[in-house]
Amino acid sequence: MVMVEARNVNVAEALELLDGGALLLDVREDNEWESGRAPNADHIALNEVPDHLDELPAGRTIICVCRSGARSGRATKFLLDHGRDAVNLEGGMLAWSAEGEPLEGDVDEPTII
Repeated sequence: MVMVEARNVNVAEALELLDGGALLLDVREDNEWESGRAPNADHIALNEVPDHLDELPAGRTIICVCRSGARSGRATKFLLDHGRDAVNLEGGMLAWSAEGEPLEGDVDEPTII
């Protein structure tokens, strides 16, 4: 099996990929997701990603995101190793928020925890 190196993208690159039809996959825990997330993101906690592999599209770029980029880096590597086209959002949701991108959540004032 060929080991593929995970690629990091910044927020601007991620937005371009999203405009092109990529999927944004948030791999944080439920409480983090509920507190604040990117609009239109899908949510599968990191430890559940292997159980949902068949639900993730094989022909579409998947942008993995977590709080800072570490957990999503592991998710990216897992997806690449299993034949998906995946990239890691460098800096995670902290970078997303710092760039002024919108947040939504299940609370009055969405925030990244």
